[in-house]
Amino acid sequence: MHAKLPHPPRCAVMGILNVTPDSFSDGGRYLDRDAAVAHGVEMHRMGADIIDVGGESTRPGSERVDAATEVERVLPVVQELVAAGVPVSVDTTRAKVAAVTAGAGASVINDVSGGLADAEMAHVAADTGLPWVLMHWRGHSKSMNALAEYDDVVTDVREELLRQVDAAVRAGVSEDAIVLDPGLGFAKTAQHDWQLLHHLDSFVDLGFPVLVGASRKRFLGALLADGDGTPRPPDGRETATAVVSALSADRGAWGVRVHDVQRSLDAVAVTAAWRSGGDRRG
Repeated sequence: MHAKLPHPPRCAVMGILNVTPDSFSDGGRYLDRDAAVAHGVEMHRMGADIIDVGGESTRPGSERVDAATEVERVLPVVQELVAAGVPVSVDTTRAKVAAVTAGAGASVINDVSGGLADAEMAHVAADTGLPWVLMHWRGHSKSMNALAEYDDVVTDVREELLRQVDAAVRAGVSEDAIVLDPGLGFAKTAQHDWQLLHHLDSFVDLGFPVLVGASRKRFLGALLADGDGTPRPPDGRETATAVVSALSADRGAWGVRVHDVQRSLDAVAVTAAWRSGGDRRG
């Protein structure tokens, strides 16, 4: 299969499509198959480079669903999007879900556990040859907040990601297929998230494509809190998300994973034009 990551002449934009009832920002909005497919097609029409379809919420404290439910949610949506010519990644920690959706035409595996939740995932990635996003992860959503302790968050996350890379390569995954994601908000406090973004070059310099997933997350809500300390609601975090997209692009990230693709497409287009002086070949 050996699909390749999209490499547009700017930072790539991955559109989030949660086919779940309980995701923190848009839970239930796209649980209906037709609504999900229509939204995925629309994001692609806007210019999103790949649509990331997920059938299990990974918000803090969320409960897991079984594999059959996850497949039932995502497979028909993946099939219809692929049939419509939309590039698709599958957001899953389960090897079975990755294998089934890869067979249906998904071209990227986006694994928030970085291979740690399911030992078979590395074999699926190796067998399919699909690009595999390895996110930094310490535990499932229900318990991850208790795991947010680091000696030095940048050093620790970097070293733990490199161990995940080593395990993937030992399982037969090509280094060329690996994408890294520092895992903002996953077993991280807001301070940890800002430290990781401040030192994004520490991850880019490893030589792998880097994906940044900051869209609408809690650390942005905390930053934008009102006078009495109430966090800004998720739908009020879009401008901040677009700024993170622009800065991530400027720091060399391969891609950003976002809910509002138009604003981040605009942001990374500005970044690319700024860096090149307006030369589209730059």
